[in-house]
Amino acid sequence: MLNPINQNATAQVSMPAGRARVLLGLLILGLIGLLMRAAYLQGMQNDFLQQEGEARFSRIVEMSADRGMITDRNGEILAISSPVASVYADPQTIAITPAQLNALSEILAIDKTEIERRINRQQSRFVYLKRQVVPEIAEQILELGIPGIAFETEFKRYYPEGEGAAHVVGFTDINDQGQEGVERGWNAVLAGEMGSRRVIKDNKGRIIEDVENIRAPKPGQDVVLSLDRRIQHVAHRELKKAVTMHKAKAGSMVVLDAQTGEVLALTNFPVYNPNSRSSISGERIRNRVLIDAFEPGSTLKPFPVAVAIETGHVNPNTQLQTSPGTFKVGRSVIRDVRDKGVLSVSEIIQVSSNVGMVKIALSLPSQTLWEIYNNVGFGMPVGTGYPGEANGLLRPYNRWRTIEQATMSFGHGISVSLMQLARAYTIFTTGGELKPVTLEKQEFPVMGQRVISSKTALAVSQMLEMATQTGGTAPLARVNGYRVAGKTGTAHKLVDGKYAKNRYISSFVGYAPVSKPRLIIAVMLDEPSAGKYFGGEVAAPVFSQVMAGALRILNVQHDATANNLVWFPVASMEEHGG
Repeated sequence: MLNPINQNATAQVSMPAGRARVLLGLLILGLIGLLMRAAYLQGMQNDFLQQEGEARFSRIVEMSADRGMITDRNGEILAISSPVASVYADPQTIAITPAQLNALSEILAIDKTEIERRINRQQSRFVYLKRQVVPEIAEQILELGIPGIAFETEFKRYYPEGEGAAHVVGFTDINDQGQEGVERGWNAVLAGEMGSRRVIKDNKGRIIEDVENIRAPKPGQDVVLSLDRRIQHVAHRELKKAVTMHKAKAGSMVVLDAQTGEVLALTNFPVYNPNSRSSISGERIRNRVLIDAFEPGSTLKPFPVAVAIETGHVNPNTQLQTSPGTFKVGRSVIRDVRDKGVLSVSEIIQVSSNVGMVKIALSLPSQTLWEIYNNVGFGMPVGTGYPGEANGLLRPYNRWRTIEQATMSFGHGISVSLMQLARAYTIFTTGGELKPVTLEKQEFPVMGQRVISSKTALAVSQMLEMATQTGGTAPLARVNGYRVAGKTGTAHKLVDGKYAKNRYISSFVGYAPVSKPRLIIAVMLDEPSAGKYFGGEVAAPVFSQVMAGALRILNVQHDATANNLVWFPVASMEEHGG
């Protein structure tokens, strides 16, 4: 006989057959549903699931393009990119101990609280710790073995010439994008196009597999400049020396090929070193040759003379009375530094007579004088492609007052850049053609624009050569073994709309050899304050030193039969003015 308790237990676990069949049916339906769902997801939603899975480990990484080199005309490197490592972290996977944090802070020279602030950005998967570190630093960080810290290859720009070519070449920012100079003006050519690739990363953020290249990077193109590194070095050295010697606020110089308009050297001082970001400041990065405009003073005198000869108003031997050394124009008085008496047109250029120049200029219609200034490129950019070129100031001739026409003949009331001024002198070195100026090397001859006849150009060139001879304003511009032509400029500086009494712009523009001009050099010193300020004693000697070095570098044949390097007393220049 069964125990009653056991009978109750058996009754409790037994289940009606109908209910069991229902439960089995539900289980089978659930299994079928799961199988159908799996089939649906695998068949219909496969791409979606694949993307979701890959999203956790697959990344698209940008591939930097090699930035093109910048070289001088002879292939010497002026700017080049080198691969470097940038340190980054994944805040969601990084695991760092206090000891590792201290070591990382010391290696990167970053305060550890700043590192903590960056790696605690939990909403981010990528933060830079330091960009563009040297390989030794990257190796030390790698040895720390910190999960979640990795490296990205970038490119850093190096400038072998340092400050020597800074104002032409410019520099890039930390993202390798041009910020100044050729680096900025030619950025689209140099930069190339970024590429991209798909990679698989592990849970520590490390790349463990390259999946595919999505887009190959397109390297940037090299840019070959017209600069000659050797001449650039001489020009920079001599300008720096002159600015220091004369305690000038600043100085600028440009050397042009007298036949092609190619820029062989361009320099300014103060300057910066593009390899040292701490030296980069607003005043130091100014390329004064191209972006600053100034009143050029007597360096403009050859142009009114040229158009006066061209139109038949005067010839080189026309005599003009400059006594008593003053000339009244309306209520204003034009002055020479002394009474120079009767002068020929050639002598007016040689001794730089303001009175003589004003008489020539006022004999011309204002439109005729405006046209020569306009035709040589004043009042418009020179078109090198350099960012921020100055237009200068050349007002419409129908707005000129008589006194303004007079003062413009000796370089007041008009402003130009040093590059505009140097380019304008190509009409005297090419037989009357204005050549386009370029910062890129030219492989073929360039066409110029006819401005004056070759006969007029030769006549003015002879006058400019007289200016460097005995009795002229620029004997210190002479170069041993070569015939030199040029013109000095000494202008009171315009400050707040008024001419400052003791602040000057001292300049000289000239070329050599006169028999077959090879180079044009323009020099400007801003506010020399060591006692000398005439263009003939401040700027002309710089021209002489650079011209001598450049002609020697280019192996240009002498065109003077005797030693023509003669030093004249400063007093002779002070008598003539500038």
